[in-house]
Amino acid sequence: MLHNFPFYLAIIVLIILLILVANKIKVAYPILLVLGGLAVSFIPEVPKIHIDPELIFVIFLPPLLYEAAWNMSWKDLWKWRRIITSFAFVVVFITATVVAIVANKFIPGFSLALGFLLGGIVSPPDAVSAGAILRFVKVPRRFQAIVEGESLFNDASSLIIFRFALIAVSTGQFVWQEATVSFVWMIAGGTAIGLLIAYVFYKTHKLLPTNAEMDIVLTLVAPYFMYIAAEAAHSSGVLAVVSGGLFLSYRSHLFLTSASRIKGNSVWASFSFILNGLVFILIGLDLPQITSGLESVTMKEAIGHGLLITAVLIVSRIISAYGAVFVTLIARRFIKVAEDRHPGYKAPFLLGWAGMRGVVSLAAALSIPVYLSDGTLFPERNMILFITFMVILVTLVLQGLTLPWFIKKINMLHEDEVLPDETQFHQLYYKLYKQSSEYINTHYGDILESEKTLQKIIMKWANEEQMEEEVQLNEKCKLILTDIIDKQRNWLHEWNKGHEHDDEHIRMHLYRLDLEEERLKFM
Repeated sequence: MLHNFPFYLAIIVLIILLILVANKIKVAYPILLVLGGLAVSFIPEVPKIHIDPELIFVIFLPPLLYEAAWNMSWKDLWKWRRIITSFAFVVVFITATVVAIVANKFIPGFSLALGFLLGGIVSPPDAVSAGAILRFVKVPRRFQAIVEGESLFNDASSLIIFRFALIAVSTGQFVWQEATVSFVWMIAGGTAIGLLIAYVFYKTHKLLPTNAEMDIVLTLVAPYFMYIAAEAAHSSGVLAVVSGGLFLSYRSHLFLTSASRIKGNSVWASFSFILNGLVFILIGLDLPQITSGLESVTMKEAIGHGLLITAVLIVSRIISAYGAVFVTLIARRFIKVAEDRHPGYKAPFLLGWAGMRGVVSLAAALSIPVYLSDGTLFPERNMILFITFMVILVTLVLQGLTLPWFIKKINMLHEDEVLPDETQFHQLYYKLYKQSSEYINTHYGDILESEKTLQKIIMKWANEEQMEEEVQLNEKCKLILTDIIDKQRNWLHEWNKGHEHDDEHIRMHLYRLDLEEERLKFM
């Protein structure tokens, strides 16, 4: 491995360069990374990359899911729970079933069990791809929340289908009663284990005298504990990480200091940046391994099968998206939520089109064993691998490049009927300052008259200006300002429980307060 170390360093540099190019030409970086890896794989004498599926599932998947869950708005997740649940579970199951039927009928050698195995692999859209594309275009926040929320759970549902189909292919039988019990345990057990381990880490942060560096290390190892523990208990590691991440994220202000949150954001941004870059470029680099096992089938036939399954996935997801809207309209008669408007007919098409596949699908395909328990070769393993690669490549390039165009063409922005982000931010700032002024006058009115520096800082707050670090404050003033910042943070969390303020703007103000609190240490 050491003799390939310069190659791995070169790959990291290539990732940075490709992402810079993607940002420059305003193309989602997963597209360029896959194509870049594909191009590198054709260079003679380039080391052959073998992707170990355990590397993806254990090393890459937990932190990427954890970060996505940490940044997900719990309020949005709950608000759009009906449509998110529909896409994450119902649509994935429908898609896998359609793929199974088509594969069984049109691809030689594919039984229905093998079709479901393929369906479980290719049915979940990739969160990173959609998120990267949505960075370059403005979409209604509800659309983004649904896409991100779905991506947190669809890996779990698809991997459940994959596991049961793998058992059916390996043993030649499928017991519905056992599958139902296992399915319930995977969901309930995974969620419970994730919450339990998250609670242990929550108490660890609170009870131990940790500093920012220790807190960051604990947040880095937490998703691995959740995932490994859930998988060891034969439940869903994906749901364990997602539920644990949501639990800790919602309570981060209770157990992390401002320094831990600020430094942690920077560390996690860099960590997820390199992980995302690696997983997508590895997809392209793995092409020689994938095509090496297609001796019995011509490349033309294999490409045809891959395009067929890709078309089935795209069409069935779009149809399912409209079906989900229909179900939502019926369900809202029985389940009351804050948002009860008609979802419209533009968003379902975009939700259906935002179905790019990614590295979880490839890792699942690679995890198929080479041999069955009786020593015979696993049927159609190489074809499943190639079809999966084709699905990832075509959906990333075709849908990834055209999704921004569709978003601009359909133009759903007016449907949110909300004020511009900057206006909402300033309105929330003014509300926060007004409440703070009342608190200051009530609790610190006498002290404020004698502390001119404190008055100056309060005035800067009124004008939305940052505190100046060169200003010298005594310990009394620092304690007062820290108390005010704590009160503002508590008010923001209370306001976030309602639907008046957007979660993103609340988070922006919370981050601003963390910065203000850290500046106090140097004044």
